[in-house]
Amino acid sequence: MSKKGVLAIILLGALSFSEVFAQEIVAGQIEKPLTTTLGDPQHGRKIVLSRQTGLCILCHSGPFPEERFQGNLAPDLAVSVASLTAPQLRARIVNASYFNQNTIMPSYYRADHLNRVASKFVGQTILSAQEIEDVVAFLLSLQNTNQQTVTTSKQKQ
Repeated sequence: MSKKGVLAIILLGALSFSEVFAQEIVAGQIEKPLTTTLGDPQHGRKIVLSRQTGLCILCHSGPFPEERFQGNLAPDLAVSVASLTAPQLRARIVNASYFNQNTIMPSYYRADHLNRVASKFVGQTILSAQEIEDVVAFLLSLQNTNQQTVTTSKQKQ
């Protein structure tokens, strides 16, 4: 077999592993992480603040003093994630329309039943499984920050 043939087989194998599998939302959550690698909160923060990747900051605001322009179409991220678990956050990011069919928030890990998708993006997700887990880890870190702020405020009183 030629080198090109071997390379083609390797690439096809790699592509099959990156396929998006349907994520079942049960009782408003996706219990199991999408990857075996833990989410990286620092990378998740970069995704949330990116105006090219996550796009979250276009609609949401949050505890990001370095970001001059933040959205006001959706709730503050620190407030909206305060009482949610990792499985609940994961479900909302994977498929926001499950919770509200009229939402303008994109479903970041769906490749089916979407409207107005440019042909070059058909069959692709906005974020990868690892990026979803990174964002979940970051949003959970906001909860910890909120709890520390409340504790510190109570101690000062």
